[in-house]
Amino acid sequence: MKKLLMPYNGPALNLKNHLVMAPMTRSRTIDNLPNALMAEYYSQRRGAGLIITEGTAPAPEGLGYARIPGIFSKEQIEGWKLTTEAVHQNNTKIFVQLMHTGRIGHQANLPQGVQVVGVSAIPAAGQMHTDTAGMQDYPVPVALSTQGVKEVIDQYVAAAKNAIAAGFDGVELHGANGYLIEQFLNPNVNDRTDSYGGSVENRSRFAIEVAQQVADAIGKDKVGIRISPNSTLGDLQVYDADTTEETYVHLSREFNRIGLAYIHISLSPQVPAQTLNAIRTEFEGTLIYCNTFTAEKAEAELEKGDADLIAFGRGFLANPDLDQRIINGSELNAPDFTTLYTPGAKGYTDYPVLFN
Repeated sequence: MKKLLMPYNGPALNLKNHLVMAPMTRSRTIDNLPNALMAEYYSQRRGAGLIITEGTAPAPEGLGYARIPGIFSKEQIEGWKLTTEAVHQNNTKIFVQLMHTGRIGHQANLPQGVQVVGVSAIPAAGQMHTDTAGMQDYPVPVALSTQGVKEVIDQYVAAAKNAIAAGFDGVELHGANGYLIEQFLNPNVNDRTDSYGGSVENRSRFAIEVAQQVADAIGKDKVGIRISPNSTLGDLQVYDADTTEETYVHLSREFNRIGLAYIHISLSPQVPAQTLNAIRTEFEGTLIYCNTFTAEKAEAELEKGDADLIAFGRGFLANPDLDQRIINGSELNAPDFTTLYTPGAKGYTDYPVLFN
């Protein structure tokens, strides 16, 4: 039997297989409230050992995109219970990804009176979609004060507690793809002069404090983090290779000290082998690799032993029965890219299945 489909027993995670459903924004959350359609979508994909949800805002300011979910209100907690209860029926674990978008947002996508906030008052280049006004330029974010940073950390902690109340098995901190945590890490975005800016240690402080305080609040075995070294998403310019590696080695060492359940690494763009090896050396918990994997490539990676689990995004998006298709060597559905972020069931819960 393929290792990908065999049980995984790690330091903090015990899963029915080595197959992870990656987090993917799908924009089906009307009024930012998780709903029955989302519960159906995740339930269809419960062949995964671990599901990581789409990015979910820990606070109103984090709702950067149209129709993404939050987990900062009682109504959102109740809405997410539909999903966690459905997924748990098949012995699948599910973590909610806490995603604060920071400067990657627009007021038209936020509740009335809520502002776009960021590490610094540096806007991202480009535009984003809003349902009410179409494509709009990214605004200049309101730079968080030092006290404001502390308040955002408190919001992460409250959201993590809400996640447990909603029935999630844990949370994944989104420290990748150009969102708030990674905005702190990147010296081209972070021009702060307080204890959260300047040196590698200072720019890493926010990520480490969020991880530490969330772990203290809900248990370190219930917390993972996603990272994307060398990412340019969200108008992040790559900084020099030595500093990048130093940053992620420092973070991995600190996440290991805290005892996080896992580090989830996006391999798009490609991460140097030297950096991956350094992360593996520093971090004793579970490592998840994501992006660019076929079933065959995933199997080879698991056999090599550098990664402990493999996450699939588009594979799960278009194939609710991905686990069974892998077992049977069946052809995969191709994703419909025109319906990735549209409201409704089309391109969401209507992909053909071969195995029930």
